[in-house]
Amino acid sequence: MAQQTDIPAKNMNTDGRIGLGQLMAYGSGGIIPIALFNIAGILVGLMGNISLGLSAFWLGVILIIPRLWDAVSDPIVGHISDNIRTPWGRRRPFILVGGILVALCFVMLWWIPKGEMVKAWFPSDAGFQWFQLGYILLSLLLFFTACTIFEIPHGALGMEMTNDPHVRTRLFSAKSFVGNLFAMSTPWLFALANMEIFKGPGGNEADGMRYVSLMVAAILIPLSVLWFFSLREPGFHRVASQKKTPFWHDMKHAIGNRNFIMLTLTIFTLAMGFNFVNLLGSYIPIFYVFGGDKVAGAYLLGINGTVWAVTGVLAVFPLNWISPKLGKRNTLIVAILLMCTAQLSKIVCYNPSYPYLIIIPTVLLSMGMLFFFTLGSSMVGDICDENDLKTGVRTEGSFYSIFWWFIKMGTALASFVAGALIVFTMFDQTQVTKVDAIQGSIKEMHSTVGVWLDEMANAKDYDALAGKAKERAVATIEEMKDYHIYLEKELQRSQKYNNPELQAKRKAELLKAQTITDSTAAMLRKIMGYMDSKEGQVNGEAIYSYYEEVNALTLGLKLEKAKTYTQELLLHLDQKNAESNNSQEHFHDILQNTTELFDLLQNVNPKDSLKKIDEQLANIESSIAPLKKQTPYTLLMMRVVEIGLPLLLSIFSIFFILRYSLTEERTIEIKNLLRKRNREIDN
Repeated sequence: MAQQTDIPAKNMNTDGRIGLGQLMAYGSGGIIPIALFNIAGILVGLMGNISLGLSAFWLGVILIIPRLWDAVSDPIVGHISDNIRTPWGRRRPFILVGGILVALCFVMLWWIPKGEMVKAWFPSDAGFQWFQLGYILLSLLLFFTACTIFEIPHGALGMEMTNDPHVRTRLFSAKSFVGNLFAMSTPWLFALANMEIFKGPGGNEADGMRYVSLMVAAILIPLSVLWFFSLREPGFHRVASQKKTPFWHDMKHAIGNRNFIMLTLTIFTLAMGFNFVNLLGSYIPIFYVFGGDKVAGAYLLGINGTVWAVTGVLAVFPLNWISPKLGKRNTLIVAILLMCTAQLSKIVCYNPSYPYLIIIPTVLLSMGMLFFFTLGSSMVGDICDENDLKTGVRTEGSFYSIFWWFIKMGTALASFVAGALIVFTMFDQTQVTKVDAIQGSIKEMHSTVGVWLDEMANAKDYDALAGKAKERAVATIEEMKDYHIYLEKELQRSQKYNNPELQAKRKAELLKAQTITDSTAAMLRKIMGYMDSKEGQVNGEAIYSYYEEVNALTLGLKLEKAKTYTQELLLHLDQKNAESNNSQEHFHDILQNTTELFDLLQNVNPKDSLKKIDEQLANIESSIAPLKKQTPYTLLMMRVVEIGLPLLLSIFSIFFILRYSLTEERTIEIKNLLRKRNREIDN
């Protein structure tokens, strides 16, 4: 048995109490594991699939790899934090460094390079997609490693701050309380990323997340410094001279503890079950409740997430009342039953006619999850006390790292399976990304026309108008170069269509687009050349005419791009319709809607008045979202899987927790024995 030092534990409250300041300082650290840990995985999977067009299966594969790395990093960080000795304690240096790294890596996660240099290195679509997947994988590895550096020592600190089992529950409740309080804003990240101010004209939510992530980092870095200076490590004097233990010795003790294994398996199976379908929980509001409208779906997800966070905050209070009365294990069973009830309620509450019924299962799930994970961490602390009584060594870091690794592995397996489940439901991400391309192009046109209307309303300086016409012509010619590259790629791809008729049709359309583009570029260069040669000699009326002509040519190019994207969608839907055996009605309707959209674009004349064009584009823009609607089979399987899988794995969780034998009476007995032993050592 390792020998304890006889140095008094000056910072330890012998009665186990925790002051309000320390309670809140510790509790606010829940921001990282509660608000950011899961949001990163969810948003990467969601945006990678529906915004970047990456395969849901491969996204699932790369989401599991960082968790496999956690199998190595979690125990190492836990062991190091148990055995390190610094002037600032065992845990606080990790909390400072880890918090700052989490902030920086969260920003890195969303700044996927996409400039001309990258496109030159990866000219093919497949090559660029593999580059994006590789970048996301590297960023996730760094992000989750940073989370480990922060969370393992932070969780271990919570276990050693008090030896009172119910005070320990309140301590982890505070972590859940403050973490969920902050989490009220995180569900809105997707909604914020969809705002024009963040994503820009023609951009998507993946572009918007770049700037939203900077906001998150600006909050998290100062908080990390605050945690370092405000948190204390009660009992560090006691363990400062504790004999350091070998890595495998600590791991053996943790894995050999039967109660620890039963508790960990309980948490693991439940976390795995609900994380299996976490991603689907984001798809259902968008594609089932709102028929593919990502903006409306994002708004509902934001509201739902806020309800989740508010419930998580409020649920802390009944937890601290119920747990001492029922006992931790029985309260844990109540939590599982609450979550099962929530899943069953979704049968009724997933309703396009009444979208806000989703709030009902959210309330039940949030309460159950808060009970479950708060008690889980607190019960690991009780097990550490039991181990301390037997061995005389505090190894919270090792126990917590293994516990947390199992949670991460549940999440990781779930991320992998979630990707496979998305594929199983036959969700068509290609359809979504192609509609996004059309939508982005039309929004860009609409925004551009709005700018032109403002310019013309204030057109008093003809020299300024001439300058804007030249700048616009140069920008349009540059845009044409990228469009030309796109057309060349599409010409090569058109040869791969199985249907010769479709192949010929697509080729003819692309060649026509190339001709129009070349002609537009030639006309713009001619106007620029004339304006440059006659500079200072052209009257105001002529400048205004050139300005209007440049605008019309620019708009004509953007219209041509939108029509090309629409034709591409039509071809994709034609292919899917030919491959489908039971969704012909669905594809007939959506093909008809897409054809109507193409006709509307055809009717837009770039030479018409800008006011008329503005009205036409507004009408077109409102008709796009329904084109993302998925097949009835996909929508049904999303709901069946999302409701059913967690229910199935909840049965296993109940089986394991019923075999957990550390009773309330025994935890109180251990507390008193530890207090008696430590007083004897101090004296």
